[in-house]
Amino acid sequence: MQKTIRICHLYGNLLNTYGDNGNLLMIQYYARQSGYQVETTIVSLEDHFSANDYDIVFFGGGQDYEQKIVSQDIQRHREALKTYIENNGVLLAICGGFQLLGQYYVAADGQQIKGLNLLDFYTESQDNHRFIGDIEIFDEINQKTYYGFENHNGMTYLQGDLQALGKVITGNGNNGQDKTEGLHYKNVYASYFHGPLLVRNEDLAQHLVQLAIDQINGRLANKTEIQ
Repeated sequence: MQKTIRICHLYGNLLNTYGDNGNLLMIQYYARQSGYQVETTIVSLEDHFSANDYDIVFFGGGQDYEQKIVSQDIQRHREALKTYIENNGVLLAICGGFQLLGQYYVAADGQQIKGLNLLDFYTESQDNHRFIGDIEIFDEINQKTYYGFENHNGMTYLQGDLQALGKVITGNGNNGQDKTEGLHYKNVYASYFHGPLLVRNEDLAQHLVQLAIDQINGRLANKTEIQ
């Protein structure tokens, strides 16, 4: 019997700007290349999210209006998402999705939007300025170079021991100051890369799928031992 990778697209009908759905397509492609069927579910306003129902979660970005709506609705999923993350669930967050994992972000109009506070970082806004252009970073953990395009007003500051996805070689990254870009915590990968991220960085797409497969195999092995 062919196994299935279950993908959750968080608020996929609202947070889908900059062509970042291409990340979802890449995950689906490499899952099938690995011999798995793919089941993709959009979890949106008033829908239910369970930490045990998915192998990969994709959380994209959108305009401020949509993100404010999502920021209010998603609070009811906080504990389930925390459980998912701490149990090594695979999660890819881009731009607005990235920002909402933290304490808060400040919208372009100056309004502070409450985040999920799942990871220790926060995002401020710039006055009449955006980080726009090509970007290159080096992922020291996986020893990979990633290429992309950034377009964001937010300036994100990682706190404590939280690790970045990579060190900025060219471009601005999280805040244009500390040479960090994105975030990597357990099996959570977050970034400001558009392009989309996984289309230009196929190794990372394959890595995310393999992480999900490892989790699936681990659960199956534990179930066999229990029986």
